[in-house]
Amino acid sequence: MPTRPILEYLWIVPLLPLLGSAVNGLFGAKWPNKIVNSVAIGSTGLSFLGAIEAVREFFESGQTLFHKEFFTWIAAGNFRAGFDLQMDQLTVVMVLVVTGVGWLIHIYATGYMAHEGGYYRFFSYLNLFMFFMLILVLAANYVLLFVGWEGVGLSSYLLIGFYFLRKSAADAGKKAFIVNRIGDFGFMLGMFLLFRAFGTLDFVQLFAKADPWPADAMGHLGTLTIACLLLFMGACGKSAQLPLYVWLPDAMEGPTPVSALIHAATMVTAGVYVVARSHILFAHAPTAMLVVAIVGCATAFFAATIGLVQTDIKKVLAYSTVSQLGYMFLACGVGAFSAGIFHLMTHAFFKALLFLAAGSVIHAMGGEQDMRKMGGLSKKIRWTYVTMLTATLAIAGFPPFAGFFSKDSILLAAADNYWLYGFGLLTALLTSFYMFRLIFLTFHGKQHFDEHHVHVHESPRSMLVPLVILAVLSLVGGWMAAPEFWGGENHFEKFLEPAFANPAEHVIQIPVDPSTRTGKFLIGFGAAMGSALLKILWTFAAIAIGAALVGFLVAYWLYLKRPEKADGLAKSFKPVYTTLLNKYYVDELYAAVVVRPLLWISTHVLWKTADVAGIDGAVNGIAEGAKAIGDGVRHAQSGNTRSYAVWVVIGALVVIAVIFFWPFGGKPVLGMVH
Repeated sequence: MPTRPILEYLWIVPLLPLLGSAVNGLFGAKWPNKIVNSVAIGSTGLSFLGAIEAVREFFESGQTLFHKEFFTWIAAGNFRAGFDLQMDQLTVVMVLVVTGVGWLIHIYATGYMAHEGGYYRFFSYLNLFMFFMLILVLAANYVLLFVGWEGVGLSSYLLIGFYFLRKSAADAGKKAFIVNRIGDFGFMLGMFLLFRAFGTLDFVQLFAKADPWPADAMGHLGTLTIACLLLFMGACGKSAQLPLYVWLPDAMEGPTPVSALIHAATMVTAGVYVVARSHILFAHAPTAMLVVAIVGCATAFFAATIGLVQTDIKKVLAYSTVSQLGYMFLACGVGAFSAGIFHLMTHAFFKALLFLAAGSVIHAMGGEQDMRKMGGLSKKIRWTYVTMLTATLAIAGFPPFAGFFSKDSILLAAADNYWLYGFGLLTALLTSFYMFRLIFLTFHGKQHFDEHHVHVHESPRSMLVPLVILAVLSLVGGWMAAPEFWGGENHFEKFLEPAFANPAEHVIQIPVDPSTRTGKFLIGFGAAMGSALLKILWTFAAIAIGAALVGFLVAYWLYLKRPEKADGLAKSFKPVYTTLLNKYYVDELYAAVVVRPLLWISTHVLWKTADVAGIDGAVNGIAEGAKAIGDGVRHAQSGNTRSYAVWVVIGALVVIAVIFFWPFGGKPVLGMVH
């Protein structure tokens, strides 16, 4: 049996960032930036190396599930929740993405945040986030997973509101925290229901008990269906899906490295991870699967339309993130969990790169984020341009970039349902359009800034090196799926197969015409694929490439060849343009329907009526009454002897009346003696 020092002490991987956070948080205020950098980058770098070693040991031990109970955390009756960690194929993907991409973003942040106040505090929060995210993906039960789940929510709040003196940043942090609490309420109810049904929240035990259960019928709200819908409610909050997506675009108020790490590469994918981790449960709940697919598809299309007209470079990428997360849920909803995780991984590469490159642009422009005030930057910041173009080609779905393979896998999996496939394909077209619109407005065309006021300069090496590494990953990250295009197998899907226990065998597919079950046959190709299926594969790939090409050509025509046409279209379709620019007025709708009524109830009912008039009124009334009585009694002490004599007589009469006549109906008390 090979030695497995890191696997046996897997807690070391999340502990290192926690130590980095504590050290910088406690002592960093007195340290120069170089020492803060060493602690932050050193702790996350060692965690990354530890994760690599743990993965190597996992492979060496035959890729069998590693599960270890380190200590019992909660024990009550027959309930046990321990600090239990596990590693399987799904964990391998997640832990490498979190530590690897997270480490690169830490390096980038040393250059981006070099002149910001609260430098030590920023890296303490960033390290803390990585600790909680690692707990989330390494947890072997829902309770410990929920600790990481809530922890990344706390870290997100701290990092979004990092510029806490700026009201918009403070409001964005509070909005993210509150919206996530709504989803988390559903997540907790889902956990309670699962424990009631199975008596455990440990993954191995729970899934083993759930696997033999009969699947709920479509449209039937059985125990597993309700539990899955509640878990998905939490996923909608964390992964910014309809209707709980509103926090993520506002979260761009945080520093750009925060946007890259939390709101592109890791935290927002936690919901996708939970659905994939709970695939056994969802496979027995076809109604929940259908809801996941529809919500994911609707979110992907909805957010893509908003991204078409945004002018803030980070807001475009924010809505792009919401849209791409919808793609991942679409894949999970049709049973292609491997495709969803595949897109999660490639998205971490190219979306982190897009945000970091956007930060490099903002850095070069002296803080400017409006794309209409840029233009002509391709020759001035060449490295930033090349890396951002690489990420754009990846997210648009052009081969051989990573996004082509993962997005193509999702569209193939959704091909059973015309509506899901159609909206997924249209979303791919829109994605290509708004991303190349960003490229053309930012890097090409006429220069819209004064070089006397804006000194455009390339970013320092600490920012460029992570860009180059992520650009390489955005190019080659999807090649594990490439062999299936010439009759081989999708190596990524093959690797994840044990973790998902062949979910396609359990899933009750969304009802479609039996004669068109293309997607079912294309989920999980075997090693030997017939020429007919290979032809279908290339056909669907060509359609996806065609959609991306149309988006590119339209953007090229509107923003490079005929830029005046874009303004003309905006004026011709002003109601549509205004609606998209104002994000369908969803924030205004929530403010009118939810926020203002709650504020009115809080102010007029709970505060002014219940608190001030009720509780405070009662307390103050008793005090005032006592004061009034005391004041009245005080006047009885007049110093007049005759007055005192009168009070003595009155008191004596009262005492006699009580003794002889009350409460015995007028019968003297003395008569009771006989």
